[in-house]
Amino acid sequence: MEKRKILSSKTFLYLTEFFSGMSVMAVELGANRLLAPYFSSSQIVWTIIIGTIMIAMALGNVFGGRSADKNPDPDRLYRRILIAAIWIAAIPIFGKYVILGISALMVITVSTNLLIWAALFSCLVIFVFPLFLLGTVTPSLIRFSVDSLETSGSIAGKLGAANTIGSIIGTFLPTFVTIPAVGTSVTFLIFSGVLLVLCILYFASGKHPNPAKVAAIAAVFALLCVFGHNSSFAFWEKDLTYEGESVYNYLQVKEDEQTVTLSTNVLFGVQSVYEKSSRLTGMYYDYAMAAPLMACGTAPGRGRTADILILGNGTGTYATQCERYFEGMNIEGVEIDGKIMDLATKYFDEPEDVKVTEYDGRAYLNAVDKKYDVIMVDAYRDITIPFQMSTAEFFSEVRDHLNDGGVMVVNMNMRSEAADGTGEKSSDDINAFLADTISRVFRQVYTVDVPGTTNRELFASNRTGDETLPLALSSSLPSVSRDDLQDLMKNVAQNLVPYTAGRHIMTDDKAPVEMLGIRQIDSIIQEEAGYYREQIKSGNFSLE
Repeated sequence: MEKRKILSSKTFLYLTEFFSGMSVMAVELGANRLLAPYFSSSQIVWTIIIGTIMIAMALGNVFGGRSADKNPDPDRLYRRILIAAIWIAAIPIFGKYVILGISALMVITVSTNLLIWAALFSCLVIFVFPLFLLGTVTPSLIRFSVDSLETSGSIAGKLGAANTIGSIIGTFLPTFVTIPAVGTSVTFLIFSGVLLVLCILYFASGKHPNPAKVAAIAAVFALLCVFGHNSSFAFWEKDLTYEGESVYNYLQVKEDEQTVTLSTNVLFGVQSVYEKSSRLTGMYYDYAMAAPLMACGTAPGRGRTADILILGNGTGTYATQCERYFEGMNIEGVEIDGKIMDLATKYFDEPEDVKVTEYDGRAYLNAVDKKYDVIMVDAYRDITIPFQMSTAEFFSEVRDHLNDGGVMVVNMNMRSEAADGTGEKSSDDINAFLADTISRVFRQVYTVDVPGTTNRELFASNRTGDETLPLALSSSLPSVSRDDLQDLMKNVAQNLVPYTAGRHIMTDDKAPVEMLGIRQIDSIIQEEAGYYREQIKSGNFSLE
């Protein structure tokens, strides 16, 4: 067996360990960004990613150690690294098709925990094999590096340190540099390229290097770069106005003659809809305009100024609609995602006088003393519900930032008529948990469903006396100047339902929002998929 010059010093082996550790962490973070547009970036998805990767690495450790003992040939290790690098470079091309194919299969075959199973099998198919191969690196390098038992501990420690330092850099670099700058697809290609450079240096270092082999490796990588640099997650969409990524979200903007929409998920859910014409939309933020009327007892601008805070400002659709229909509004917004703030200005015509702060909603409340007439909580996107904004402690902070008679309105966007799968409304879903928790903090809690959507608006207040929120809304209607809004508000007042609180209280210590959200999404998907399942069972399924 020929010993290559590059191994005469252990430096190259340490570099291999360093870049291997760096690539593993980069692929793990890339995995989250690849899956998030389809399954969200919830703690559940992170758990699936971390768990499957740890399994792959553990199996790789075992195999790598046995292989190195049986045949201590470094060529075998670097061939495995080469295969892993090529596989990682291919993920941007094939990964999205795999995810969609598995998701379609799960919709047809699985009746519970659909997103969990789809995310798990996607992880297994896409990421386990290359990370299994990278898992063979450490035990193999220890075998190749140790010359005597006297130095084995020292060398193993240095290799472990190199791997750890590489992993640290591989954690920060994608998050703060490559993904924001060039996107997820190119990030996979960058770290694949690092591994390929290692392999090329190794195979080119022998007494009889094979230029054709090196050229073939470079050519394959070049092809993967050409076809894999496309950053589109919704590759079947041909008319997107914008598609990109931020530190927090996948972002997709669609525009037609009437509307502009923002989605942070490819498969389900629309987060913002902006109507270009100054009219009611039938969306949740129309219904949420009842809150200023409840709080002020009159339409803002009719002798009363309303101070409004929006936690989860998004693209500013609620602020825009309030300013279209009311005067005398002092509106502030809080949005954690700076790129969404940019999109709000560029595509959604957000009012210039709305002050928007880039910050976490709960942290913002902790930082300010100001009180408001209305606080709108609109930070729940599909199953990505920030647990810190769903607990009794959070809603207590909201209450403490409301003026006397102030109103909190919460947009709950996962309403399902069959959350428990039996056809009956469930008292054990995410909306019930949220409403129960809010009822622990506020005296008055009312809800109204938004027809034709999965949204439910919840209004809460700690006002005392006999005036209920529906009564306050009704008494303010004569001050509403526009007939379309007055008609809608009459409908809201008639359909407000007092909430009967249960015992599901979420706290900072215990808020299982991810599992509850998964269950709710499952229910919504099952309702939509039921027709197709029946057609397949009966043999009448057709794409026409």
